[in-house]
Amino acid sequence: MIKYIVFDFDGTLVDSKSVFISVFNQLARKYKLKTMEADNIDYLRQLSIKERCQYLGLPLYKLPFLSAEFLRLYKNSMKDVILIEGIKNLVDQLTQQGYTLAIISSNSKENIQHFLQANQIHTINLIYSSPNIFGKDRVIKKFLKTYRLNPEEVVYVGDEGRDIVACKKNNIKVIWVNWGYDIIEVASKEKPDFIANSPIEVAEIVNSLQPTNGILESN
Repeated sequence: MIKYIVFDFDGTLVDSKSVFISVFNQLARKYKLKTMEADNIDYLRQLSIKERCQYLGLPLYKLPFLSAEFLRLYKNSMKDVILIEGIKNLVDQLTQQGYTLAIISSNSKENIQHFLQANQIHTINLIYSSPNIFGKDRVIKKFLKTYRLNPEEVVYVGDEGRDIVACKKNNIKVIWVNWGYDIIEVASKEKPDFIANSPIEVAEIVNSLQPTNGILESN
């Protein structure tokens, strides 16, 4: 039985594309990397993260060193991060049905908490940050261990191929959403368990996984 719904943050709960591009380009100009522009963004969305880094001239070993600076700049642009339409209703519905909600993201816990408070979302209290962009699988493993959860008690909702990879390493089901960063051609290569085209479909998929009526008893 599904008990916990775990969300990615950027691209899944919020639209932060403009902030991400703006912040990256600030760092790109500083460190002499290729910038993201209107004529290459669609192409970049077709690539894996490793391929994107190669195209932009960003060595993978430099990612950990740039991430802290990136998140500091991101924090200064939080006002431009937008809640995806329908997400507030989805969160409220899942909470009312008795699911425990959590976030596991590469963004910082401070940034996420600030956004949730500003948007009056008070039902997601479990927030885990993965400082390593490729280390989300280890954070998910820690999450499962901390709350003594079996993989079949958790569903992850994310928008990137690396979310799918991390979930499969932990044997948990993953719902890929089509409104985020990765396009379906990229995500499909990693074979998500489910695809959602709207927040309403996320709730429908989650409830379809329950053995009886698809709804937990509220405490």
